[in-house]
Amino acid sequence: QVQLVESGGGLVQAGGSLRLSCAASGRTFSSYAVGWFRQAPGKERELVASLTGSGADTYYADSVKGRFTISRDDVKNTVALQMNSLKPEDTAIYYCAARERGYIATLSRRYDYWGQGTQVTVSS
Repeated sequence: QVQLVESGGGLVQAGGSLRLSCAASGRTFSSYAVGWFRQAPGKERELVASLTGSGADTYYADSVKGRFTISRDDVKNTVALQMNSLKPEDTAIYYCAARERGYIATLSRRYDYWGQGTQVTVSS
């Protein structure tokens, strides 16, 4: 079992930056694929960014390409999401997720472990 805990959310003005962090405990997850999802009110949960277990491949949703960067530190067992040039439409609850298979999946049901979520609010 892996437990995931997100931190770093908050309120920021449009154009600002936030860095989300996800700490994993319970088992080392260096071989797991990891991802950040978000869910806005009334919308489905969507994959924002994902990283393979090897760290060699990434996926970004078109809406965040060039603005968000996902990274992992397998020594510290953490995953980060650097978010720059934030827009009001980025407002959502952001969730960290991990899947035991090391390749990227875009569907939330493919992920085995989830954090509790952290709120990100971008004001205009």
